Amino acid sequence: MAHEPRTDARTLGLSSLLALGINGIVGVGIFFAPSEVAALVPGRAGLGVYVATLVCLLPIAYAYATLGSRFEEDGGPYVWARAAFGPTAGFAVGWVAYVSALFSSAAVVAGLAEHAGPLLGFRTPGSARVFAALAVVALAGTASSGLRPSAWVWSVITLLKLAPLVLLVVLFASSGLALPSSPAPAGASLARAALVVVFATQGFEVVPVPAGNARAAARVVPAATLGSLVIASLLYVVLHAACVASVPELASSRAPLVDAGARLGGERVASWVALGTNVSALGIAFGMFAMTPRYLAALGRAEALGGWVGSEDGRHVPQRALWLTAAIVLVLVMSGRLMELFALSSVAVVVQYGMSALSLGKLALGRVRGLKPRDAWPVPLSVFAVVLVARAARPVELLLAASVLSAGAFLLWLRRRSG
Repeated sequence: MAHEPRTDARTLGLSSLLALGINGIVGVGIFFAPSEVAALVPGRAGLGVYVATLVCLLPIAYAYATLGSRFEEDGGPYVWARAAFGPTAGFAVGWVAYVSALFSSAAVVAGLAEHAGPLLGFRTPGSARVFAALAVVALAGTASSGLRPSAWVWSVITLLKLAPLVLLVVLFASSGLALPSSPAPAGASLARAALVVVFATQGFEVVPVPAGNARAAARVVPAATLGSLVIASLLYVVLHAACVASVPELASSRAPLVDAGARLGGERVASWVALGTNVSALGIAFGMFAMTPRYLAALGRAEALGGWVGSEDGRHVPQRALWLTAAIVLVLVMSGRLMELFALSSVAVVVQYGMSALSLGKLALGRVRGLKPRDAWPVPLSVFAVVLVARAARPVELLLAASVLSAGAFLLWLRRRSG
C-alpha cells in the first residue's frame, strides 16, 4: 500500500477538522468530571485544574499541530514516531493508540446502550447488548459510506452536543451566582484531578490522524488542533464554574451538569443537558468509528501488519480496517466488563503525547521535512507535563498499558517471522 501524500481531491477542510477535534474532546467525560474534580479539589480552586491542564497540553498540541502540518498522511503519532525512531517504535506507538481507541470505542458504545437504550425500549441487559450490536453496525455502516458524509455527520452531532452546554453557560453568566472559596488542595489531589481533566480534554490528538485527506493540511491541521483544544478547555472552565456555583454537594453529584441545569434553568433545561449526554456519547462513538480504523490502516505496511489492512477505497475509507475494528468492538461489547479497560485510555494517550513530543525533537534536530531545531521548543515542556500527569496514574493502569504493549510486540514478532 502507498502511504504517500494524496494528490487527488481532498475531503476535509478547516470546519470539518475543527468539528472533529471538538467532537473528540467534548464527550461524556465533561458530564461527570466536575464532581470528580470537586472531590479532589473543592470550590473555585477546581477551575485552576482546567486552566493548568490547558497550559500543560498546549505545548503538546503545538507539537501535534507542527508535525501534522509537515506529514500530510494518515496515521498521526505512528507516522511521526516511525519517521523519527524507526518502524519498531512507530509500531509500538500506533499499536497502543489503536488498542486504546478500540477499548474506548467499546466502552462508549456500551455506555450509549446503557443510557440511550432504555429510551428506545431496550431495557433489559440482554436487549441492551442487542442495542449495542445494532449501534456498532449502524456506526460502522455510516462510516463506510465515505469520509465526506462522515464529516457531515460528526459536524452536525458536534453542533447538537454543544447546544445544551452553551445554554448552560448563558444561564450561569446571567445568574449572578458567586463561586465559593476553598482550602488549598494537596499536591497529590491536584495531580489526580489533572489526570481526570486530561481524560476529559483528550481528543485534539485525533485531528492530524486524517491529515492525508485534509485540504491545505499545512494550514488547517494546526489551526484545528490548537483551536479545538482552546475552545473546549475554555468551555470546560465555565461549565465547572457553573457547577461549583449552583450545585452545593458537587463532589457527590452523579450528574453534575444535569444538576446545574436544573438549578439554573429548571427541569426542562436539565432534560436537555441529560439528552446532551447521549448525543455526546453518540458523537464520540461515531468519531471513533470514523478515525480508529485509520490508526490500524496506518500500520498497513510491509514491516508492520501488511498492506492488506491499509488500503482505502474511492470514498477514502479503509474498509478492511473499518470492519475488522467493528468486529473487535462487537466482541468486546458482547463480553461485558468494559469499564476496567477504559482506564487504558488516559495512560495510552499520555504515552502518545510523550512519544509525539520526542518525535518532534528528533525530527527538528535532524531538520527533517523542513523542521528546524528551534521548532523543538515544546519538547521539554511536553515531557515535563507528561511525566507530571503519568505520576498520577494507578499501578493497574500502567500494568494494563504494559500488557497491551507486550501483546503488540508479540504480534509484530509473529508477523515478521512469518514474513
